[in-house]
Amino acid sequence: MNSEKLTLPRLDGFRMPGEFEPHKKCWMLWPRRPDTWRCNGVPAQKAFAAVAAAIARFEPVTVGVSRDQKDSARALLPTHVCIVEIEADDAWMRDVGPTFVTNNSGEVRGIDWRFNAWGGNDGGLYQPWDSDEQVAGMVLRLEKKLRYQADIVMEGGAFHSDGEGTVITTEECLLNRNRNPALSKKQIEDHLKNYVAAEKIVWLPQGVYMDETDGHVDNLCCFIKPGEVLLLWTDDTADPQYNRSLAAYQLLSAATDAKGRPLVVHRIHQPGPLYMSESESVGIETAAGSIARNTGRRLAASYVNFYIANGGIVMPLFNDPRDEAALRTIEKLFPEHQVIALQSREILLGGGNIHCITQQQPQGAYVCSRDSR
Repeated sequence: MNSEKLTLPRLDGFRMPGEFEPHKKCWMLWPRRPDTWRCNGVPAQKAFAAVAAAIARFEPVTVGVSRDQKDSARALLPTHVCIVEIEADDAWMRDVGPTFVTNNSGEVRGIDWRFNAWGGNDGGLYQPWDSDEQVAGMVLRLEKKLRYQADIVMEGGAFHSDGEGTVITTEECLLNRNRNPALSKKQIEDHLKNYVAAEKIVWLPQGVYMDETDGHVDNLCCFIKPGEVLLLWTDDTADPQYNRSLAAYQLLSAATDAKGRPLVVHRIHQPGPLYMSESESVGIETAAGSIARNTGRRLAASYVNFYIANGGIVMPLFNDPRDEAALRTIEKLFPEHQVIALQSREILLGGGNIHCITQQQPQGAYVCSRDSR
């Protein structure tokens, strides 16, 4: 479906729900890109399959798979996880898939953002990205949802919504010259407000150190419910992440949300720091226009990069001494959810984690029960 008769989500009465609101399903893509994923993506595919299986315990999961990967995906994914054919340049559904919005009647539509592989020719992570740009539209066609074609470069991991008019993001990402250089901060803010129906944007200065997405907020900070956020933290004042997290903490602690509530800020200590090993880097191919993934590269590891499902949390672990404390923190913050913790270093090696490879589709109303199965 197209966007010819649509205006803007906000004007049409649509908003982006919080991730903690009910979902119809979760969308993912299947990894295979050899200059992102080591050993032709085989270890990553096992990790993605584990994530899909965990989320499928709480809600339906649909995985977009390229035609030549259908057999390998079907062999690794549980039978109740749906597979549809979608060609993509990589597997970051959070960033290339649609951002879903809903109205008070429960109708669901989707936003198709412009995408340039996190920077295009100025720091982008790979070329080309034309297949990625088609993913959101394909998902919306499969779901028979109306599509808003946005006129701004944006990735789903670059902002978090509380569903009640507040959005958090980072200046490091959205104000980067490689996204929308012709737009001012206010113009970018106005676009976000119009597309996700935000009343207030909380701008954090920077994201996680060495995050190759230029500081996506979903690796640093997220809403766990309206009025409450979880922030990645470190006690090590010598660590490059310390000043980044401290600045975010100070700003969030002084902020109010769109409803005038002071934000409650919870903190979770980062793992590591973690670095790419030689055995991991040698399994990654090099390609023109792609980011180098070399031995010793610091990995942007974060426990904040989890997925909130219907009644469940699927969170990353890193075989790190801080894993146990992080798990206890998430369990305490989500007492009504079942927390499933997965070792996810293979996803981290590609530059992201569980939240980055997933995209929730809100439940909406039971007006149409069509499914892509």
